[in-house]
Amino acid sequence: MRVAVDVLAPVGEPHVQVQDEHVLGVMLRPGFIEVGLQRSAMRRVTFQAGEMGFFPLGMERWVGTGDQERLLLRISDAALRAAREGICGAVELGHWCKMVDARLAALVQAVNAERIAGFPSGRLFLDSIEQAIAAALVDAYAGQNRSMRPLRGGLGPARLRTVKELVYAKVEGELTLIEMAQSVELSPAHFSRMFRQATGETPHQFVLRTRIERAKEMLRAPEARVLDVAVACGFKTQQHFARVFRHLCGTSPREYRLAWWSPPLI
Repeated sequence: MRVAVDVLAPVGEPHVQVQDEHVLGVMLRPGFIEVGLQRSAMRRVTFQAGEMGFFPLGMERWVGTGDQERLLLRISDAALRAAREGICGAVELGHWCKMVDARLAALVQAVNAERIAGFPSGRLFLDSIEQAIAAALVDAYAGQNRSMRPLRGGLGPARLRTVKELVYAKVEGELTLIEMAQSVELSPAHFSRMFRQATGETPHQFVLRTRIERAKEMLRAPEARVLDVAVACGFKTQQHFARVFRHLCGTSPREYRLAWWSPPLI
């Protein structure tokens, strides 16, 4: 998923815009845009901060003057195709304007917080959010003439072992949802569902917990520097490492090491 902030200033003469990707846009502040499917039928649409719009691949529209600041999340066609797996019948996503959706809003808020922080969580986080957004769009806004095929059980022991071995091998580096899914020959969306069914965790949660367990082992060495441990466990910044460590362990990395090496009270 590609993430960008787009500022739409007055552009003067209307022009045709063809959507070359699926885009979910959320308004960062109140604003307006002149838009329409035909030049002769354009209208001004005003937005409040937080309202969203979905623009499918290949959509054509006329765009005129505007004043907007919006966060654009570009959703791949592969993610939406994967979200349709297990659904019988046609699934089409159309153009939705001024959406208010709590599930999507929470996912968008997580992406925006990650963007503001400088994307410390890496590709796996964005891959996971992209899959979740695609699933939310299909669940809430696709055509209703569809039914679900039942899914089989979670990942079997052999596949689960393959995924875990991959995570352990790449604990220091970048890891994507696509890599994890490809290691067991599944699509990302199907893999995510089966992995959670088998482990009770999302792939991203499992990777974070694995990295923190590795970090705890390293912190038990008195000479280990917190920054070195963070880098060795795949975290881009010491601050992100400390935040995740405290969330999972209830204490900071420094406090954990101090408690490990402090003599017991008698």
